[in-house]
Amino acid sequence: MSFEVNIKNPKTRRVLVIDDDKDSMEILLEPLRWEGYDARGVSSEEEAHKLIESWTPHVVILDWMAPSMAGLRVLKAVRERLAHVSCVFVSENSSTEAIIEALDSGADDYIVKPFVPLELLARIRTQLRIRDLNEQLLYANERLKELVDTDDLTGLYNMRSLYQRLDFEMERARRFNRDVCVVMMDMDYFKTVNDGHDHLFGSYVLSEVGKIIRACTRNIDIPARYGGDEFLVVLTETNHEGAMHFCQRLRESIERTTFKNGEDSIQLTASLGFAITVPGEVLSARELVRRADHALYDAKRGGRNQVSYHKPEKSKVVELNPAASKRKRAAG
Repeated sequence: MSFEVNIKNPKTRRVLVIDDDKDSMEILLEPLRWEGYDARGVSSEEEAHKLIESWTPHVVILDWMAPSMAGLRVLKAVRERLAHVSCVFVSENSSTEAIIEALDSGADDYIVKPFVPLELLARIRTQLRIRDLNEQLLYANERLKELVDTDDLTGLYNMRSLYQRLDFEMERARRFNRDVCVVMMDMDYFKTVNDGHDHLFGSYVLSEVGKIIRACTRNIDIPARYGGDEFLVVLTETNHEGAMHFCQRLRESIERTTFKNGEDSIQLTASLGFAITVPGEVLSARELVRRADHALYDAKRGGRNQVSYHKPEKSKVVELNPAASKRKRAAG
């Protein structure tokens, strides 16, 4: 993975100068304004805290602010609240002890007065480049996390990440006495896709099914690819009626779709089964998935292209809307 440093408009860079000597502050602000930065100066610890909170600078330039040594307190406060802000000490104190103390307290650089303005600007540019690289690294890490959590083909969650989320949702449901529903869906006669077409077309179909599922789910739902042509959706805060409505809408959306890619096209159906948590019942995530899977099996056994649900009163799967006869093969 490569990183490119894009040169940003200096006007978008916010630089805060904190110095209790106003003449010294102006000497620092002048070259920053030459460079085109959005530079502001304050002379007290209180002003600094207010501006840092409301303005969120990219770079903070500060001194010891004698005799109270408020500069170190400000530095530590900035580090606690804004971890990725660059902090540069600019001071007349050139002792080794002072430099070490400032750097150990969280300063990114230390410049001794009097300084050369061009060198100050070069050091600020260096801090901004480091900041940009850190931002890119954070973004890359987020993207990597997304890749780890999602299925490459469909863009839905994979099973590794889904069980973590399902465990959390079930714990939350127990705490607040809410329902959690697991929906299992399997494409009917998907083998005909690979038998009558190449495997690239089969991958295309699964990718399109993933898009249909995403279009049918809410932001608070958790859609995942279970494996092969099986999919799982966690519906949060959904009762039996809502779960049935979702499943029928998803089933009908797939039935109405013609999957077409180049010269290959096919129409398919899907079978669905769902299970909902029972208030007061201590149930694991895997057991809820198992119940939904049993309901899916019943939908398959009953003729496919239908929805079944798990009925806990009788501890068995109950079929809904059974087909009058077995469906013809989707490819046929």
